[in-house]
Amino acid sequence: MPDLLLELRSEEIPARMQRKAAGDLKKLVTDALVEAGLTYEGAREYWTPRRLTLDIRGMTARSADQREERKGPRTDAPEGAIAGFLRGAGLSSISEAQVVNDPKKGDFYVAVISKPGRPAEEIIAEVMPGIIRNFPWPKSMRWGAASMPKGARFAGIDGKGPESLRWVRPLQSIVCVFGPEHDETQVIPFEIDGLTASNITYGHRFHAPDAITVRRFDDYVTSLEKAKVMLDADRRKDVILHDARDLAFANGLDLVEDEGLLEEVSGLVEWPHVLMGEFEQDYLEIPSEIIRLTIKTNQKCFVTRPQAGGEGLSNRFILISNIEAKDGGKEIMHGNGKVVRARLSDAKHFWTRDQGDMPDLDTLEASAGKFDLDLKKPLDQRMAKLDALNVTFHAKLGTQGERVARIRALAKELAKVTGADPALVDRAAVLAKADLRTEAVGEFPELQGLMGRRYALLQGEDASVAAAIEDHWKPNGPSDRLPEDKVGLTVALADKLDTLVGFWAIDEKPTGSKDPYALRRAALGIVRVLLERKVRLPLARSMDSGFDAIDDHIDQLAVREKARQGGFFMHARAIVGDGKERNRDLLSFFHDRLKVYLRDQGARHDLIDAVLTPSSDDLLMVARRVEALTAFITSEDGKNLLAGTKRAVQLLAAEEKKGTVVADGVSEELLRLDAEKALWAAITVASKEAAEAVAKEDFRSAMEALSKLRVPVDKFFEDVLVNDEDTAIRANRLALLKAIREATATVADFSKIGG
Repeated sequence: MPDLLLELRSEEIPARMQRKAAGDLKKLVTDALVEAGLTYEGAREYWTPRRLTLDIRGMTARSADQREERKGPRTDAPEGAIAGFLRGAGLSSISEAQVVNDPKKGDFYVAVISKPGRPAEEIIAEVMPGIIRNFPWPKSMRWGAASMPKGARFAGIDGKGPESLRWVRPLQSIVCVFGPEHDETQVIPFEIDGLTASNITYGHRFHAPDAITVRRFDDYVTSLEKAKVMLDADRRKDVILHDARDLAFANGLDLVEDEGLLEEVSGLVEWPHVLMGEFEQDYLEIPSEIIRLTIKTNQKCFVTRPQAGGEGLSNRFILISNIEAKDGGKEIMHGNGKVVRARLSDAKHFWTRDQGDMPDLDTLEASAGKFDLDLKKPLDQRMAKLDALNVTFHAKLGTQGERVARIRALAKELAKVTGADPALVDRAAVLAKADLRTEAVGEFPELQGLMGRRYALLQGEDASVAAAIEDHWKPNGPSDRLPEDKVGLTVALADKLDTLVGFWAIDEKPTGSKDPYALRRAALGIVRVLLERKVRLPLARSMDSGFDAIDDHIDQLAVREKARQGGFFMHARAIVGDGKERNRDLLSFFHDRLKVYLRDQGARHDLIDAVLTPSSDDLLMVARRVEALTAFITSEDGKNLLAGTKRAVQLLAAEEKKGTVVADGVSEELLRLDAEKALWAAITVASKEAAEAVAKEDFRSAMEALSKLRVPVDKFFEDVLVNDEDTAIRANRLALLKAIREATATVADFSKIGG
C-alpha cells in the first residue's frame, strides 16, 4: 500500500507554535483524506524550526466506489416536486430514475446514484491547497507575490491581495510525494501562491543549503540527517538534555533542568550543539531566581549549580547553538557571555535600587499612615507608592491600594478561624502586594511574591511575614505547594476570597471554557487550603464580609462618578445584584471545585452528592463526611444500612409524589403490630445515637448507629402493610418511613447512593 510524505518548509516557525501546528497538520490532512473515502494504517507528524512534516503509511490507492439510493416523490406528485428531485439527484430525465412500489404509499421514484472511486493522487491534490490556505496559525501574515497588488512592488507599497497566502512566516517549499514502499514514487504537483509541490527540500540553512531530492520518508530522514537536520523533536530534546548534563558534569557542575526551556530550545535548532559560557562571580550576589530568569528569558540558556548541592548557582551557563562552529564555538560562547553579562548588570541594578530609598518619600506619608507603614523601610516605601499611584486592579473593583485594604480587613477576620497571629497576619497582608512596585518584579512578573519575601527578610521582617508575602499567591494550581504556615494560609485565603467575591459582585464570572481572571484556580486553591490544612471555615460568613467590603467600594465609586458626571450610582448598585442569590451562586461554584478535587482524590460522585447540600459551607466537614461514608458504605454494616433504608425512602417518595397523606409525626397509639412498634423503638434509639455522634463529628459512629435499623426495617416490610385501608394508620406508617429518612439524613442522603 502506498505512503504519503508531506513537508511544508518555512523561513521560520516560532518554537511555541511548532508542536501544535504539526498536530493540526496531521489532523487536517488525515480527516480530509478519510472524508474523501481514503483509509490509512498510521500517521505521524514531525517538526523543526523550519518545517512541518507528515508521514502517512499504508494508504489506499483510491477511494471506494459508492452507490446511493435516494428516495424521491410519488409518481403522481406535482411537476415542481419531481423537478426538484431530479436536480437534487443530478438526473437529466425522470426516465433515469427507478419506480418502486410501496403497498401502503403507492409508487414512488428512486434515484440510484453511483460515484466511482477516485485515485488517491487526485484527492490529495484537491484537498491540500485548502488545508494550507486555511491553516489555523494563532498569528499569521500575508506573504508571496499574490499579496502585492498590481504595480505595488514598483511603487514600494505593501499589498494584501485577497488571494494571498496567510502563513506564520514565508512558505518556501512544499514536498508531496506518494507511492508504494518499494516502487517508484511520484510527485503530486499541486500549486499554491506560486509554489508548486515537488520532491525537493533543503537541509540546514548554513551547513547544507543545497537542494535535496527525496523519494519517500526513510530516505528523506537520512538525507536531512546528512544535511545537519535532526527531524525528530523528541530526539533533539534528548540530545540537548544529555549533552548538557554531560558537559556540566565534566566541569564539576550539575545542570538545573527546566522542561519548558528544553521544549523551547529544541524548537530553535535543527542541529543542536551544546556549549558552555560564563560570567563574573560577582553577579552571584544577585538572587538565583533573578539570574536564572535573566539567562532563560533573554538568552534561552540553562544555568548550573555546583555538584556539592544547595540552592546557589555557579557562574557557568549552558547554551544551545544551531551550528558546529569551526573554532569549537569560542565566538558563540563569547558573544552569549557578553549579552548575559549585560543582562545581569541590569538585574543587579534592579536588585540594588529596590533596596534603596525612593526619591519622593515626602509624597508617600498619607499612604504610609493609611497602612501603618514605616517609610524607613524599602518594602514599606514600595507599598506606599503602590497606593499613592492609584494603580488600578480592575476598573470596577478599584485600585491595588483599595484591594489591599479589603484583604487586610478580611484577613483579620480569618485569623480568628485559622489561629494565626493577628499582628503578623496584618503586617503580611499590608506588604503582600508591595513588590509589584519593585524593579525586579517589573522586569520579571513571574517573581511576584518571591522577591517580596527576599526584600522583607532584608529589612528584618518576621520569617512568617516574609513567607506569607510569597505564599499568599499559593497554591497556584493543583500541583503547587500550599502556604508554609498559618500566617501565609490566612493571607492566601483572604486574597483569593477577595478576588472571587469581587468578580462575582460585578458579574464577571467564568463562562464555559473562558476564565480570564483564573477564578476556578482561586476557588480550587481555597478548597485545597481548607482541606489539606484542615481549616474549619464557614464560607458563607466570610463571603458576606467580602461582599460587604466590595459593596461599600462600589458605592463610594458611584458617589465619586456621580459627582463628576451624574447618573452612575444606580448603574453601579445594579451591578451588585441580589445578595442572597449572589452568595448561593458563589457557594455553588465552590461546590463544583470541591467535587472536582474530591473526585481527583478517588471519591465516588454519588457519595459526594449524598453528603453535599446547597447550604454546605464547611467544606472540610463535607470532605470528612465523604471520607467516612466511603469507608463505611463498603462494609457489611454499610451495605445493611443502604439496603435497609433505600426501600423505605423510595416507597415514601412514591407516596408523596402521589399526594398520599403523611402524618406530621409518629403516633404510638396508632402502632398496632409488633414489627412497627419495634421499628419505632429502633428509630428512636438510632436517631439519638446518630445525632450525638454527629455533634462530636464522629460520622463513622453515626453511620454504625443507623445501620442497626436494617433488621427492624426488614421485619417491618415482612409483617406490615404500609398502605392500610385505614387512612390514619397508613399516614402513621408513612410517618415511620419519614422518620427513617430524617434519621439517615443526619449523615447523608442515601437515596442518591448507587448500588
